[in-house]
Amino acid sequence: MDITGKIAIVTGGGQGIGAALSRALHAAGAKHVCVADLNGDNARAVAEEIGGTGLQVDVRDADQITAMIDQIEADHGPVDLMCSNAGIANAFDLSVKNAAGASAEDWQLAWEVNVMSHVHAAKVLVPRMIARGGGYFLHTVSAAGLLSQIGSATYSTTKHAAVGFAENLAISHRDEGIRVSILCPQGVATPMLDSIDNQGPQSGDGVLTAEAVAQSALDGIRNEEFLILPHPQVQGYIEAKAAQYNRWIGGMAKFQRQYRET
Repeated sequence: MDITGKIAIVTGGGQGIGAALSRALHAAGAKHVCVADLNGDNARAVAEEIGGTGLQVDVRDADQITAMIDQIEADHGPVDLMCSNAGIANAFDLSVKNAAGASAEDWQLAWEVNVMSHVHAAKVLVPRMIARGGGYFLHTVSAAGLLSQIGSATYSTTKHAAVGFAENLAISHRDEGIRVSILCPQGVATPMLDSIDNQGPQSGDGVLTAEAVAQSALDGIRNEEFLILPHPQVQGYIEAKAAQYNRWIGGMAKFQRQYRET
Protein backbone atom coordinates (compact mmCIF):
# COMPACT_ATOMS: atom_id res chain seq x y z
CA MET A 1 0.00 0.00 0.00
CA ASP A 2 1.28 3.43 -0.91
CA ILE A 3 0.72 5.67 2.12
CA THR A 4 0.97 8.90 0.12
CA GLY A 5 -2.38 10.66 -0.11
CA LYS A 6 -4.16 8.23 2.21
CA ILE A 7 -6.52 9.06 5.07
CA ALA A 8 -5.67 7.24 8.28
CA ILE A 9 -7.00 6.84 11.81
CA VAL A 10 -4.71 5.89 14.70
CA THR A 11 -6.26 4.88 18.01
CA GLY A 12 -4.14 5.12 21.12
CA GLY A 13 -2.41 7.90 19.21
CA GLY A 14 -1.78 10.25 22.11
CA GLN A 15 1.47 8.63 23.24
CA GLY A 16 3.89 5.78 22.64
CA ILE A 17 3.67 3.76 19.43
CA GLY A 18 0.44 5.48 18.41
CA ALA A 19 1.93 8.97 18.58
CA ALA A 20 5.04 7.83 16.70
CA LEU A 21 2.86 6.11 14.11
CA SER A 22 0.74 9.23 13.62
CA ARG A 23 3.84 11.36 13.06
CA ALA A 24 5.38 8.76 10.74
CA LEU A 25 2.24 8.54 8.61
CA HIS A 26 2.18 12.31 8.24
CA ALA A 27 5.88 12.38 7.32
CA ALA A 28 5.26 9.62 4.77
CA GLY A 29 2.72 11.75 2.94
CA ALA A 30 -0.64 10.70 4.36
CA LYS A 31 -3.32 13.17 3.32
CA HIS A 32 -4.87 13.34 6.77
CA VAL A 33 -4.32 11.56 10.08
CA CYS A 34 -6.92 11.32 12.83
CA VAL A 35 -5.28 10.87 16.22
CA ALA A 36 -7.69 9.26 18.69
CA ASP A 37 -7.01 8.57 22.33
CA LEU A 38 -8.80 8.15 25.64
CA ASN A 39 -6.78 11.20 26.71
CA GLY A 40 -8.22 13.88 24.45
CA ASP A 41 -5.59 16.47 25.35
CA ASN A 42 -2.79 14.14 24.26
CA ALA A 43 -4.63 13.29 21.04
CA ARG A 44 -5.16 16.95 20.18
CA ALA A 45 -1.54 17.81 20.97
CA VAL A 46 -0.18 15.18 18.57
CA ALA A 47 -2.75 16.11 15.93
CA GLU A 48 -1.79 19.78 16.17
CA GLU A 49 1.84 18.86 15.40
CA ILE A 50 0.88 17.13 12.16
CA GLY A 51 -2.14 19.12 11.01
CA GLY A 52 -4.50 16.26 11.77
CA THR A 53 -7.67 15.78 13.79
CA GLY A 54 -7.45 14.98 17.48
CA LEU A 55 -10.39 13.20 19.10
CA GLN A 56 -11.12 11.79 22.53
CA VAL A 57 -12.36 8.25 21.97
CA ASP A 58 -12.93 5.31 24.28
CA VAL A 59 -12.26 2.33 22.00
CA ARG A 60 -14.34 0.06 24.24
CA ASP A 61 -17.42 1.90 23.00
CA ALA A 62 -18.59 0.80 19.54
CA ASP A 63 -20.73 3.92 19.17
CA GLN A 64 -17.74 6.19 19.77
CA ILE A 65 -15.70 4.33 17.17
CA THR A 66 -18.53 4.62 14.66
CA ALA A 67 -18.90 8.34 15.37
CA MET A 68 -15.15 8.85 14.92
CA ILE A 69 -15.11 7.10 11.55
CA ASP A 70 -18.25 8.93 10.40
CA GLN A 71 -16.76 12.30 11.36
CA ILE A 72 -13.46 11.72 9.57
CA GLU A 73 -15.15 10.41 6.44
CA ALA A 74 -17.58 13.34 6.38
CA ASP A 75 -14.84 15.92 6.89
CA HIS A 76 -11.93 14.43 4.94
CA GLY A 77 -13.04 11.47 2.84
CA PRO A 78 -12.97 7.68 3.01
CA VAL A 79 -10.69 6.07 5.58
CA ASP A 80 -8.01 4.11 3.71
CA LEU A 81 -5.98 2.90 6.69
CA MET A 82 -7.39 2.00 10.11
CA CYS A 83 -4.63 1.65 12.71
CA SER A 84 -6.22 -0.01 15.74
CA ASN A 85 -3.33 0.66 18.05
CA ALA A 86 -4.90 1.23 21.47
CA GLY A 87 -4.08 -1.47 23.98
CA ILE A 88 -3.83 -2.18 27.67
CA ALA A 89 -1.42 -4.29 29.73
CA ASN A 90 -3.11 -5.10 33.02
CA ALA A 91 -3.26 -7.59 35.90
CA PHE A 92 0.50 -8.19 35.98
CA ASP A 93 1.81 -10.43 38.73
CA LEU A 94 5.28 -11.79 37.97
CA SER A 95 5.08 -14.12 40.97
CA VAL A 96 1.98 -15.71 39.35
CA LYS A 97 0.24 -16.99 42.43
CA ASN A 98 -2.67 -17.99 40.18
CA ALA A 99 -2.69 -17.61 36.40
CA ALA A 100 -6.48 -17.29 36.55
CA GLY A 101 -6.39 -14.91 39.49
CA ALA A 102 -7.18 -11.62 37.77
CA SER A 103 -10.52 -10.05 38.58
CA ALA A 104 -13.50 -10.34 36.24
CA GLU A 105 -13.20 -6.59 35.71
CA ASP A 106 -9.57 -6.91 34.57
CA TRP A 107 -10.46 -9.71 32.16
CA GLN A 108 -13.34 -7.70 30.72
CA LEU A 109 -11.25 -4.54 30.33
CA ALA A 110 -8.48 -6.40 28.53
CA TRP A 111 -11.02 -8.08 26.24
CA GLU A 112 -12.78 -4.84 25.36
CA VAL A 113 -9.60 -2.86 24.63
CA ASN A 114 -7.30 -5.51 23.14
CA VAL A 115 -9.84 -7.40 21.05
CA MET A 116 -13.23 -5.77 20.67
CA SER A 117 -11.83 -2.38 19.69
CA HIS A 118 -10.47 -4.05 16.53
CA VAL A 119 -13.82 -5.73 15.93
CA HIS A 120 -15.80 -2.51 16.37
CA ALA A 121 -13.70 -0.64 13.79
CA ALA A 122 -13.80 -3.49 11.27
CA LYS A 123 -17.56 -3.88 11.65
CA VAL A 124 -18.01 -0.31 10.44
CA LEU A 125 -15.26 -0.16 7.84
CA VAL A 126 -15.34 -3.57 6.13
CA PRO A 127 -18.61 -2.94 4.23
CA ARG A 128 -17.43 0.53 3.23
CA MET A 129 -14.04 -0.72 2.11
CA ILE A 130 -15.63 -3.51 0.10
CA ALA A 131 -17.84 -0.96 -1.64
CA ARG A 132 -14.79 1.20 -2.39
CA GLY A 133 -12.69 -1.69 -3.68
CA GLY A 134 -10.39 -2.16 -0.70
CA GLY A 135 -8.70 -0.75 2.36
CA TYR A 136 -6.16 -1.55 5.04
CA PHE A 137 -6.17 -2.48 8.73
CA LEU A 138 -3.10 -2.30 10.95
CA HIS A 139 -3.64 -3.95 14.33
CA THR A 140 -1.04 -3.34 16.99
CA VAL A 141 -0.92 -6.64 18.84
CA SER A 142 2.34 -7.75 20.53
CA ALA A 143 4.80 -10.59 20.34
CA ALA A 144 2.80 -11.87 23.32
CA GLY A 145 0.03 -12.73 20.88
CA LEU A 146 2.39 -15.06 19.06
CA LEU A 147 4.33 -16.37 22.05
CA SER A 148 2.99 -15.64 25.54
CA GLN A 149 3.28 -13.12 28.34
CA ILE A 150 4.86 -14.09 31.60
CA GLY A 151 2.95 -12.52 34.46
CA SER A 152 -0.32 -11.57 32.76
CA ALA A 153 -2.82 -14.11 31.51
CA THR A 154 -5.21 -11.29 30.58
CA TYR A 155 -2.65 -9.72 28.26
CA SER A 156 -1.44 -12.99 26.74
CA THR A 157 -4.93 -14.36 26.15
CA THR A 158 -6.43 -11.24 24.62
CA LYS A 159 -3.42 -10.65 22.40
CA HIS A 160 -3.73 -14.22 21.10
CA ALA A 161 -7.38 -13.50 20.39
CA ALA A 162 -6.40 -10.31 18.55
CA VAL A 163 -4.11 -12.34 16.27
CA GLY A 164 -6.93 -14.77 15.60
CA PHE A 165 -9.35 -12.02 14.64
CA ALA A 166 -6.79 -10.35 12.36
CA GLU A 167 -6.09 -13.65 10.61
CA ASN A 168 -9.80 -14.21 10.02
CA LEU A 169 -10.25 -10.65 8.79
CA ALA A 170 -7.36 -11.04 6.36
CA ILE A 171 -8.57 -14.39 5.05
CA SER A 172 -12.23 -13.45 4.77
CA HIS A 173 -11.73 -10.25 2.78
CA ARG A 174 -8.52 -10.71 0.85
CA ASP A 175 -10.41 -11.26 -2.42
CA GLU A 176 -12.27 -7.99 -1.81
CA GLY A 177 -9.11 -5.91 -1.74
CA ILE A 178 -8.76 -5.59 2.04
CA ARG A 179 -5.31 -6.08 3.53
CA VAL A 180 -4.38 -6.61 7.17
CA SER A 181 -1.13 -6.33 9.10
CA ILE A 182 -0.40 -7.17 12.71
CA LEU A 183 2.37 -5.25 14.45
CA CYS A 184 4.01 -7.52 17.04
CA PRO A 185 6.90 -5.92 18.91
CA GLN A 186 8.46 -7.07 22.15
CA GLY A 187 9.72 -4.37 24.53
CA VAL A 188 9.13 -0.79 23.41
CA ALA A 189 10.13 2.29 25.38
CA THR A 190 6.60 3.58 26.07
CA PRO A 191 4.47 4.46 29.09
CA MET A 192 2.86 1.00 28.79
CA LEU A 193 6.20 -0.72 29.41
CA ASP A 194 6.93 1.68 32.25
CA SER A 195 3.65 0.72 33.90
CA ILE A 196 4.68 -2.95 34.28
CA ASP A 197 6.48 -3.84 37.50
CA ASN A 198 10.10 -4.79 36.68
CA GLN A 199 9.03 -4.32 33.03
CA GLY A 200 8.79 -8.10 32.56
CA PRO A 201 11.09 -10.36 30.56
CA GLN A 202 10.48 -8.47 27.31
CA SER A 203 12.60 -5.59 28.63
CA GLY A 204 15.70 -7.81 28.54
CA ASP A 205 15.57 -8.68 24.84
CA GLY A 206 16.17 -5.32 23.20
CA VAL A 207 13.87 -2.40 23.95
CA LEU A 208 13.12 -0.39 20.81
CA THR A 209 12.00 3.20 20.51
CA ALA A 210 8.41 3.88 19.50
CA GLU A 211 9.77 5.62 16.42
CA ALA A 212 11.66 2.52 15.29
CA VAL A 213 8.52 0.41 15.72
CA ALA A 214 6.47 2.94 13.73
CA GLN A 215 8.95 2.77 10.86
CA SER A 216 8.75 -1.02 10.88
CA ALA A 217 4.97 -0.68 10.70
CA LEU A 218 5.13 1.62 7.68
CA ASP A 219 7.60 -0.69 5.91
CA GLY A 220 5.26 -3.62 6.55
CA ILE A 221 2.24 -1.72 5.25
CA ARG A 222 4.08 -0.71 2.10
CA ASN A 223 4.99 -4.35 1.48
CA GLU A 224 1.53 -5.57 2.58
CA GLU A 225 3.03 -8.00 5.07
CA PHE A 226 0.58 -9.65 7.43
CA LEU A 227 3.15 -10.20 10.19
CA ILE A 228 5.35 -7.24 11.12
CA LEU A 229 8.15 -8.05 13.56
CA PRO A 230 10.16 -5.01 14.70
CA HIS A 231 12.24 -7.42 16.82
CA PRO A 232 13.48 -9.90 14.17
CA GLN A 233 14.47 -12.48 16.79
CA VAL A 234 10.78 -13.14 17.41
CA GLN A 235 10.68 -15.11 14.15
CA GLY A 236 13.11 -17.61 15.65
CA TYR A 237 11.06 -17.88 18.82
CA ILE A 238 7.92 -18.60 16.80
CA GLU A 239 9.70 -21.33 14.86
CA ALA A 240 11.11 -22.89 18.04
CA LYS A 241 7.66 -22.89 19.62
CA ALA A 242 6.10 -24.62 16.62
CA ALA A 243 8.92 -27.13 16.26
CA GLN A 244 9.13 -28.29 19.87
CA TYR A 245 6.12 -27.06 21.82
CA ASN A 246 6.85 -29.02 25.01
CA ARG A 247 10.44 -27.82 25.11
CA TRP A 248 9.26 -24.25 24.56
CA ILE A 249 6.76 -24.51 27.45
CA GLY A 250 9.54 -25.83 29.65
CA GLY A 251 11.84 -23.01 28.68
CA MET A 252 9.18 -20.40 29.39
CA ALA A 253 8.48 -22.02 32.77
CA LYS A 254 12.19 -21.76 33.58
CA PHE A 255 12.10 -18.11 32.57
CA GLN A 256 9.06 -17.60 34.81
CA ARG A 257 10.94 -19.24 37.70
CA GLN A 258 13.63 -16.58 37.51
CA TYR A 259 11.03 -13.86 38.09
CA ARG A 260 9.47 -15.71 41.01
CA GLU A 261 12.87 -15.88 42.66
CA THR A 262 13.68 -12.16 42.30
